[in-house]
Amino acid sequence: MPLFGSKFSPKKTTPRKSPSLSNLIHSPDVGHTQEELGLNYGPITLRLGNQEAKFENGQWITEQKNSSVSSKEFEDLKQENKRLIEENNFLKYKLEIMLDLLTEKTLEFYLQEEEIEQLKTKGYGKS
Repeated sequence: MPLFGSKFSPKKTTPRKSPSLSNLIHSPDVGHTQEELGLNYGPITLRLGNQEAKFENGQWITEQKNSSVSSKEFEDLKQENKRLIEENNFLKYKLEIMLDLLTEKTLEFYLQEEEIEQLKTKGYGKS
């Protein structure tokens, strides 16, 4: 007689076949199945609170309910903002070039003035 063990050991049961969870096999209406799982699913929308996002042309476009600015206007404003930032950067670049040119011309002017003064002191300017 085992002290810590037991002679009793139950038989293992055979695994059961799981029933199909899919109702596609039993659905008599093919049109209904095609409508649910076909390619005509419409636009994908996501709603969180008072914001709604639609997936169109590979991008999520957000819309706020009770907002005075529509999503299209917002996208247009973002593009205009991007264009203005690029234009501002271009103008800053042009300003830097103009300041460099001004510095160069000012230096040339001072060098020419010094040369004229040196020529005057040597006596070349007397007639």
